[in-house]
Amino acid sequence: MSDRLMPITDVCAATGYKKPTIYEWMRDGKFPRPVKIGRSVRWPSSEVDAWIKDKITSCPRSGQQ
Repeated sequence: MSDRLMPITDVCAATGYKKPTIYEWMRDGKFPRPVKIGRSVRWPSSEVDAWIKDKITSCPRSGQQ
């Protein structure tokens, strides 16, 4: 298994959003929940990548109807 576990700083860098937004979306069920490891939380990179891909494919592109 090559799925990397990402800390919140990497999640923010990958998505372009800040921590409060990510945590708010998690509470609202709009962003993947993290994996708890001890006192830390990490996100599987495959889930973050899938979320990003879903957002890209569900957004209308400029010039498209």
